[in-house]
Amino acid sequence: MTKAGEIYGKSLYDLSRSENLTDRILPEMETVKGIFSENPDYVRLLSEPSIPKKERLGLLDEAFTDSIHTYLLNFIKILTEKGILREFSACFKTFRKLYNDEHGISDAVVVSPNGLSADERTKLTEKLQKITGKKIILSEKKDPAVLGGIKVLVDDKLYDGTVQGRLNELKRRVDETVI
Repeated sequence: MTKAGEIYGKSLYDLSRSENLTDRILPEMETVKGIFSENPDYVRLLSEPSIPKKERLGLLDEAFTDSIHTYLLNFIKILTEKGILREFSACFKTFRKLYNDEHGISDAVVVSPNGLSADERTKLTEKLQKITGKKIILSEKKDPAVLGGIKVLVDDKLYDGTVQGRLNELKRRVDETVI
C-alpha cells in the first residue's frame, strides 16, 4: 500500500466516520473501484494532463453525481486534481481495513484446488470466527497447483492445510531431528 493511499484513505474514513457515513461510503467505494478496474482507459482519461481539469471533473460529475455520496465524489475529484487517481485502490484498501478493524471484521482468503461447497464454506467461516473472535468475510481462489487440502490467509496469518504444506512440515521436522 502506498503512503498516499494510506493518508487519503484514512482522511476519507475519518470524515465518513465523523458524519456516520462509513456504512454508505464503503460499498460505494467498492463499486467505484470495480468500475475503475473494468475501465482502465477511463482512469487514464481522467488522469490525462492534456485534457483540461474542468472537463475531467465534469466527466466525474456526469458519471457519479446521482450514484455516490457527495463526499466520495469530491474525494475522487481531489485525487484527479492531484494526479493520483491511480491510488484509489490503495485508498479503498485503507478505508476498508479501518472499517473492518472498527467493526471486528476480518477478511479471509481460502485457496483450494476446486473451490469449496456451500457446506464447507459455512463450516470454515464458523471455525475461523471461533479462532479469531471476529466476523469473517471469506473469499475464494482456485489454484490447481494445490493438490489437496486448503490454505487460508486471515489477519496476515497463514493456515496451511495442504498436502504440500504438511509434507514440508514433516520434512522440516525430520531435518531438525537428523541435525
